[in-house]
Amino acid sequence: MADDLGGAREYGPLLPIVNPPRWEIGHVGWFQEYWCLRRAGPGLYAVARHEPILPNADALYNSATVPHDSRWSLPLPDFAATLRYRDEVLERVLAQGFRVEEDAYFARLAARHEDMHAEAFHYTRHTLGYEAPSLASRPHPERDPVGGACAQGDVAVPGGVFELGAARGAGFVFDNEKWAHPVVVAPFRIARTVVSNAEYLAYVEAGGTPPSHWRKHGRTWLQRRFERWLPLAADEPVIHVSWNEAQAFCRYAGRRLPTEAEWEFAATWDPVSGRKRAYPWGEELWRPSMANLDNAVTAGVHAYPEGDSALGLRQMIGNVWEWTSSDFLPYPGFLRDPYKEYSEPWFGNHKVLRGGGFTTSPRIARSTFRNFFVPERSDLFAGFRTCALEPR
Repeated sequence: MADDLGGAREYGPLLPIVNPPRWEIGHVGWFQEYWCLRRAGPGLYAVARHEPILPNADALYNSATVPHDSRWSLPLPDFAATLRYRDEVLERVLAQGFRVEEDAYFARLAARHEDMHAEAFHYTRHTLGYEAPSLASRPHPERDPVGGACAQGDVAVPGGVFELGAARGAGFVFDNEKWAHPVVVAPFRIARTVVSNAEYLAYVEAGGTPPSHWRKHGRTWLQRRFERWLPLAADEPVIHVSWNEAQAFCRYAGRRLPTEAEWEFAATWDPVSGRKRAYPWGEELWRPSMANLDNAVTAGVHAYPEGDSALGLRQMIGNVWEWTSSDFLPYPGFLRDPYKEYSEPWFGNHKVLRGGGFTTSPRIARSTFRNFFVPERSDLFAGFRTCALEPR
């Protein structure tokens, strides 16, 4: 994912939306070492006082204490040494094994933390105009989208009392997903698909602002994908739009963004059983034919019909993250997990995204997972779907 970013690319420009790759690789290794090797029990919050593999690792790689802009000027190990450090940490973790359940918890945490940074490396590569990473080493290398019949219009969602959030016993979840609690969702209508490039182009040609990675060449609109400029694919989802831009489109279209409760209801509610599903398609774990995850290419908005929700919505998981109208706030009774910097510092000033994108790991792309970013960020692989203003 990042091993080829050495040399002239291991630092890159100082931008607020990226990290220097040399630092970020070391941070991923440090996080795993800190939580999986240097923690000592009993208790989830206990941390050992063992010496780190690198004597000054905490001062270099702790993202909670190392200011963002300083990461370009720290005395970091060279790129080759950084890769060796990361690999040594993994080797030690695997050799240690899981002695108690707490070891397994922190291994799962570290794996998902690495998943998030793997996706962030995709964002960095795209932002800086680098080529997409090779996925040949992944369990599911780059693959063609699974086509489907056209899914158009809105779905009427009946509403009702709904358990929002992750249920106890659902496996590893983050603190901001805990725990499922009843909310009342009013009836509403939501689009079967996310907004496509064609729909967004109509807004642009009516005077709206194009996404930052679009440009017009003669009469043809082009879209940048990593290092390449390609003709705009009409049936693919609009991507690299901020929450603010999604709101502007909704005002133009006479629509609105769903709340995250509405989004989760539409994604998981099964009106036949009267129960919430684990995934839009049911209880079965993800297969590549169900959703566009862990991939290097976007698919058309009508692809992956096998992953439809019980209510008939397409791609509620995968392809692009979906902005919701909701602020990122704690659920009732919130208790922070041992990694206290994950959620709590960001409550109140971020917006919630749901569903996962084409580069998202299946470990992350769950129906209750809450992603969160500030409303002006447009470098993400994010789009949106809309709701009718009235439930008629």
